[in-house]
Amino acid sequence: MRVQLQGQTLRLRIDEAELAILLAGGTVENAARWPDGRDECQQLALAPQHGWWRSSDGWHVDLADAAVRELAARLPSRDGLSFELAVPEGRALAVLFDVDVRDSVRQRHTSKGVRT
Repeated sequence: MRVQLQGQTLRLRIDEAELAILLAGGTVENAARWPDGRDECQQLALAPQHGWWRSSDGWHVDLADAAVRELAARLPSRDGLSFELAVPEGRALAVLFDVDVRDSVRQRHTSKGVRT
């Protein structure tokens, strides 16, 4: 999972293998160990609706199951999901979620016997 954060925009990009994990009910994560020795983890999972929560070692984003399955059905696509999460006393956090289009083309065309 690739995590990009700039201002109030969080972009999350996964590959086809990670999408398969999500669709099977699993959790996708990105973990890093910082120079102070602290581990931090960002996690994605499917849920009935979009959401966010903090854990002791990072944060977790819930993606709406139906929306992710709809996205998966139209891959490869450059258009992902976008939604906002409310922030107390501030501008909402814009979340952009997508599946790497180049990986989708490679995986989906190769699996159909088409060379790219």
